[in-house]
Amino acid sequence: MGRQGTEAGKDMKPLFHPAAGDITVEGILHALSDPVRVRIFADIAKATCAQTCSAFLEVSDKAIPKSTLSQHFKVLREAGLIRSERKGVELHNSPRCTELEERFGGLVPAIIDAHKRQIKPAHKASRKVGSKARKSASKP
Repeated sequence: MGRQGTEAGKDMKPLFHPAAGDITVEGILHALSDPVRVRIFADIAKATCAQTCSAFLEVSDKAIPKSTLSQHFKVLREAGLIRSERKGVELHNSPRCTELEERFGGLVPAIIDAHKRQIKPAHKASRKVGSKARKSASKP
């Protein structure tokens, strides 16, 4: 059994992580242009430890298929935003914030902050609509 696990590990492709000098603004902007990916990255960036992919099977109250999630993590990894490490069958993902800060200054935190500000009004608006609908439904 142990031998099979070792053989299976040899068949896995190595994960691509660009060198810090190869990370581009265009790659970062592309990776963070998808609302699910920016949310995933923001959560990874603020976490105190590496996050597994399975922690993101639901993002913004929406179920994300594993195959789609794998693609999102690949895009984030290949853009240089995260570093993924295999531990058994799981991938543990950490932000590359220090490297990104050295190369691009406050670019990535500014994008995440702008995203947070963008989604806050949407949450407030949806709550107001919901409360108006409840009030209307309770009127005779």
